[in-house]
Formats: sequence, structure tokens, C-alpha cells
Amino acid sequence: MNNQKQKMELLGNAPIPKALLAMGIPTMIGMLINALYNLVDAYFVSGLGESPMGAISIVYPLGQVVVGLGLLFGNGAASYISRLLGQGKDEQANKVASTSLYCSLSVGTVLILFCVVFLEPILILLGATKSILPYAMTYAEIYIISCIFNVFNVTMNNIVTSEGAAKTTMFALLIGAVLNIALDPIFIYTFNLGVSGAAIATAISQIISTLVYLYYLFSKKSIFRFRLKDCSFSKEIFSEIFKIGVPTLVFQLLTSLSISLINNAAGAYGDAAIAGMGVVTRLVSMGSLTVFGFIKGFQPIAGYSYGAKKYHRLRQAIKTSILWSTIFCIVVGFAFFLFPTPIVSRFTTGNIEMIHIGTSSLRINGITFMLFGYYTVYSSLFLALGKGKEGFLLGACRQGICFIPVILILPSIWGLNGILYAQPIADVLSFLISLLMALSLHKQLKLSETQIN
Repeated sequence: MNNQKQKMELLGNAPIPKALLAMGIPTMIGMLINALYNLVDAYFVSGLGESPMGAISIVYPLGQVVVGLGLLFGNGAASYISRLLGQGKDEQANKVASTSLYCSLSVGTVLILFCVVFLEPILILLGATKSILPYAMTYAEIYIISCIFNVFNVTMNNIVTSEGAAKTTMFALLIGAVLNIALDPIFIYTFNLGVSGAAIATAISQIISTLVYLYYLFSKKSIFRFRLKDCSFSKEIFSEIFKIGVPTLVFQLLTSLSISLINNAAGAYGDAAIAGMGVVTRLVSMGSLTVFGFIKGFQPIAGYSYGAKKYHRLRQAIKTSILWSTIFCIVVGFAFFLFPTPIVSRFTTGNIEMIHIGTSSLRINGITFMLFGYYTVYSSLFLALGKGKEGFLLGACRQGICFIPVILILPSIWGLNGILYAQPIADVLSFLISLLMALSLHKQLKLSETQIN
């Protein structure tokens, strides 16, 4: 009980810098390491050639769709749970946690079976060329099945963070990532398993992360019990979960769609173009997932403060999160802008065309990545406050509303440059929209604060 009180004290009363560090840094480190082992897969597979490298770039968005189910139920539940805990409704929060976990596993299993049955046409639809398809099939057959563990991990990641146990999330992600980094070269090269070795290493790593969460549950460290009999299929619970979870899922689907559109557009320029853009996607994802990790620590603080009507605390958390995340994005953005060639060169055995495409894309993306922190704080904040419509609109901007028209139109006008500049243009447009929506939100918060004073 003492541990539970400490978690609630951290969410509701600890100084904002201390709370953000305690909640945000562990999840940020965990997400950074998680993104890193996606990058490590690319690094080790790159030694096999451009076609195998292109294969994991093709499969990547499919895995993100499956993981999106964990985010649908996990992130949707986490926002509601944080607000319930802020209101002192612990029993209802427990029902939400149990319902979201078992639903995510059930729906995830169905989707994975569908992907396995129709795997080849799905990979072709995602942009696999004839030379890439055999490698993509080999990698995906193992990777997609193992995604059921990732669905569990992502759901638990959100729920455990929402109750203030960010260190557990960090450890689960960290141990899986470190293990994946160690196993990749062994399975790919020592055992001579090629791309299937990369998939096996990832699968084992996901299973180990799952075991960490299971230990956390069975040792009764969680506030929640996660029993089947605690599941509640009430309209209220699903309405709250889907209000936040659906925008999150749509964001994940749009991310996968945007990667697929890039791969299809780049396919006209050969496997080297797909591989080069794939490297940039993973590098930018490493930076963006790190920001998402930190913001995951911010979300329960924001949701709890909003539920408890502590508006001054909420504003302080917003300002601090914007400052810290923007500083990080500026540092990473400058690194991408100043050193794109040596970075991209690490992911190829010397393909000049791949290096040229990857370098050009990374330099441009580095400039606009500096805006990513501000955009992410507000796209996540609306969801944390239970404002699903606003969160949906803003979350869909960067990879959907602003990106899709650009990637569909610009390459036909500007050729390869149209592909390289598509995401940066979408980033600028999304930032401007978030500025306008932020002004409206703060007016609403000020009015709510006035009404209770």
C-alpha cells in the first residue's frame, strides 16, 4: 500500500520537474532503447545487401499496424486510468486495466492470423519488389507471429506507466533491447540464418520483455489485478478507451501507411532508394520514439492533474515538457543535419546511390525534426485530457492529413526530391496547426480554472 501511495503522490503532488524526471526519463530511455534495436536490426542486416535491407523496411510498417492494437487498448486505457486515479476511483480503474489487456490480446491474435494467411499479397501491397519479396517473406513469417508478445508489451507499457511505475516499463524495454542487440549478430552471421536470424532475435527479445511484465503482475506490485472476472464490457469503459485509443490507432496506421507510400514511391528508383529511405525512417523514428517515451511520462501527470482540477500544475507540466523535448529535438536535428553522410554510411557496404539518397533525406528531416517536440506535447496532451476529437485531428496531421496529399502529388512533379521533402513539409504544416490548437486549449483551461476559483 505504501508503494501505491508513493505512486499517487508522484502523480499528484511532487514538484513537476521531479515528477517528469521520475516518470519521463525511464519511459524515454526505454523507448530510446526500443527504437535502437529496430535500428540495430537494420545495421546488421545491411551487411547482407540492399535487398535484405529493403525487406525489413517493407515489413516494418506491418509490424507497426499489429502493435497499434496494443496502443488502441493500452493508450486508450492509460488516459482514462490516470483521470480515474486522480478522482480516487481505483476500482473502476482496475476494471479498465483488465478489460484493455484481455481485449488487446484477443484482437491482436485475430489480426496476426489474418496477416499470416495473406502475408505475400500484403507485402506486395506494402511495396515489396520481386527481388525484395523472398527476403521479406522469410523475415515476416517469424516477426509477425512474435508480434503477439509485442501487443502485450505495448498494452502493459501504457497501463503500468499510467499507475506511476515508469521504471518497470524502462526495465522491460531495456532488457529486451539489449538482448536483441546481442543476439542479432549471433543469429544473422554466426548461425548464418540471414534475415530470419534477425527476426528470431527480435522474437526472443519480445518474449523476455513479456516475462518482465508477468513477473511484475504475479509479484503483486501493480495497483491492478488483471483478472478475467474484472473485465467489464460496459459502454462507458469502451467509450472512454476508444475515445483516446482510436485516434492513437489511427495515428499508428497512418504512420504505417506513410512508410508504405514512401516505399512504393521509392521503388521506382530501385532497391537502393527503398533501403536508403528505410534507414532515414528508422533514424528519425529513434528520435521521435525517444520524445514519445518522455511524453508518455508526461501524460499520466497531465491526466491526473486535469482529473484533480489542479490546473496550475497542469500548465507547469506543459511548459516544462515543451522546453525539455524541444531542446532534445534541436540537438538531434542538428546531428542529422551536420553529419548525415557518416551516419547513413554505417548502414550499407558502400552503395553510393543509397548513401546519396539517405544523406539528402536525413539532412532535410533534421531541420524540421526540431519542431517535433512542441507538436508531440500537444498531440499527446489532448488525448491525456480525454479530448479525443482534438487529439485525433492533431495526431493525424503529421503522417496523414498533411503528409498523404504531399507524398501522392509531389513526386510526380519533383521526382525523387518530392519523396525526400514530403515528410519535412508535413512536419512544418503540422507544427503550425498545433500552434493554433494550443491557443484554443489554453483559453479553455483558463476558463475552467476561473470557474472553480
